[in-house]
Amino acid sequence: MKRSSGVRLCATAAAGALSLALVAGCSDGGSKDSGSGGSKGSGTAPKALSAAELTKLVLAEGEVPGYTVEPVKGVALLARSAVTATDKRCEPLMHVLTGQAPVDAAAETARSVDENRKVPSDDATSLDDMADGKFSEQLNKSLDRSATKLNLSSYAGDGAEKALKSVSDAVRACAGGFTGEQASLKATFPKVAEERSAGTGDASVAFVVTGDSDDGDPVPVHAEVVRHGNVLASYYTLNIGAVMAKKAYAVPSAVVKAQAAKLK
Repeated sequence: MKRSSGVRLCATAAAGALSLALVAGCSDGGSKDSGSGGSKGSGTAPKALSAAELTKLVLAEGEVPGYTVEPVKGVALLARSAVTATDKRCEPLMHVLTGQAPVDAAAETARSVDENRKVPSDDATSLDDMADGKFSEQLNKSLDRSATKLNLSSYAGDGAEKALKSVSDAVRACAGGFTGEQASLKATFPKVAEERSAGTGDASVAFVVTGDSDDGDPVPVHAEVVRHGNVLASYYTLNIGAVMAKKAYAVPSAVVKAQAAKLK
């Protein structure tokens, strides 16, 4: 049985780093106070943390049971200028969806946090060799795992508050959808909606952007940005198996809470 190129791409992508390329390629109640409330403490404005300091604070392998944590490498590392949106107000969302800080930061670092899941075994040596009746079931099971990009970014003064507000404003301004581009790869998201956040940090905003597959089925990608003082933790998650099975999923709360614990 010949599989479509879109299915092959999704199967391959599940084993690698997430990027907007996956969202485009697979297409063949509310948030905690997201306003600009003051940072912890008073007096002197907080200084931005360095990249070295953020590296010590970001999640590391072994700190989230059931997940593999790795530095983001290779093609997933993009210049900010390579990520754009047709509506400038939507660019903070595009940056989050490509594993970057929502706006320019003093320093940032990123990690891939992927759920561990055993690939179902079968006598066949590959998906192509499976009986047709088993293919869809086995593929969905093998891809039913969350793949998350985590970005920590630091800001001086009230920069983190303003950065989070830019995300909250973008969710509202772009509710009717937008088109984004990552290194010449374009993707259209017809809908953006706010979601309930995990409730960590000083303030947060969670949202889902929805794309369309070739057959018209929705492809939701979930994201959350949390402020911890003058540091933002940005997450976005795609679960290809859940999308294919039309099953609900979200940014894993275990990942968000584990990172929050390191930022206290």
